[in-house]
Amino acid sequence: MFILPSKFMKYNYIINTMKNYYLNFLFLILFFFSGFSANAVPDSFADLVEELIPSVVSIASTTIVKNHNNQPIPKFPEGSPFDDFFKDFFENEKRNIPSQRPMIGLGSGFIIDSSGVIVTNSHVIEGADEITVILHDQKKFKAKLLGRDPKADLAVLKINPGKTLLKEIKWGNSDIMRVGDWSIAIGNPLGLGGTVTAGIISAISRDIGNGPYVKFLQTDASINRGNSGGPLFNIEGEVIGINTAIISQSGGSIGLGFAIPSSSAKKIVDQLTKFGRTKRGWLGVQITPVSKEIAESLGLSDEKGAFISNITPNGPSKIAGIQEGDVILKFNESDILKMTDLPRVVAESDVGSLATVYIWRKNKIISINVILGELPEESFVEREDNQSINSEGIIIKSLNLIITNNKEIDGIIILKSNQQPNLKDGDIILEVNREIITDSKFFVDLVDSIEKTGRNSLLLKILRGEESLWVTIQFIK
Repeated sequence: MFILPSKFMKYNYIINTMKNYYLNFLFLILFFFSGFSANAVPDSFADLVEELIPSVVSIASTTIVKNHNNQPIPKFPEGSPFDDFFKDFFENEKRNIPSQRPMIGLGSGFIIDSSGVIVTNSHVIEGADEITVILHDQKKFKAKLLGRDPKADLAVLKINPGKTLLKEIKWGNSDIMRVGDWSIAIGNPLGLGGTVTAGIISAISRDIGNGPYVKFLQTDASINRGNSGGPLFNIEGEVIGINTAIISQSGGSIGLGFAIPSSSAKKIVDQLTKFGRTKRGWLGVQITPVSKEIAESLGLSDEKGAFISNITPNGPSKIAGIQEGDVILKFNESDILKMTDLPRVVAESDVGSLATVYIWRKNKIISINVILGELPEESFVEREDNQSINSEGIIIKSLNLIITNNKEIDGIIILKSNQQPNLKDGDIILEVNREIITDSKFFVDLVDSIEKTGRNSLLLKILRGEESLWVTIQFIK
């Protein structure tokens, strides 16, 4: 029998003990990470969705369209059989065509306050004569508009829930979302309320040409028509975006959906709820991109920043000492990597706040403190005592155009324009053949009288955004 020396046995014991220790440690590490991975990719969103669906609503916006049919009856010799035939035919047609008909648009929204405050897109309810909010259990409520911001495409509605208990949704922080994070969309696509889709965040700060004030979250969660205004959630059940747009040649989802980030939306929603409009910060400068030539001539090492081409007299920048020809490189803590970054960060700042602007001037960076003003914006107040009218292929509605200095202009806003290529939805008609327009009835009467003169076209003065234009439209024969 072979016996090991006691000293050798002692070392062997120590080695075996250490080996068992490290094996156990390795097992714990593998167990931990396998458990973490399973939690990071949930087997199902069912429990989460069950909690969220009661807070998501469907929105039906109804626009009443008056039929305007002035088609003349053909003239035939008196006593002709065709005379009686066509007279009877056209009279029957007029009796069968209703004097007005509803146009219904569908969208989505979500409850942010149990008192009945609801968020949606501005385009979902734009021009609506009546707004109906439909809860997940199919209860319906009439809604009133608290305020809307067409530039950010956001609107806030209010319903009176009575004894119905509403469940509100919490806002999340879109700034911490990363490409590859889970996202869940719930909405009313194509009228199919309570539809849930899931995907990932495909991109952040995406510019899709919808204006300077929003950089969108991109998601591949399936979004279709009717999802507009609905929430995009993170896996904590918090709203990180408002589904707004898709890119698609077919009109259906191809995995390119875009949502307004909650970090931008929340402040706008708060202002719409309190003031009925959005108050945006304002520098009072006109800017252009920093081209390669501008960068080289000014001694800049790259093409980052926003070049100041013009300054508003007596505006915040002029008062603070900013000059034409300066290049804004940084606004407070935000680097201005490209020109389009500046309008967004300025607009999101509080009116009257003190901002530090870092500019490039004469081969050095200097900082200037600016007290921000309020961006002069136009707000549109639609008159409730007028209904939409279908005339010459366009659907219109009377409005007052109220400018920041309280100057009022009357006109009509175009809600739909499918048959007039020179007009766009949202254009505001101010004049027809040099006649100032006061409301939709005056517009229709004027167009009728001009048409009877035998003319083939009309000259319109319109307001498109901040630009005044003259365009012509043709009479529809």
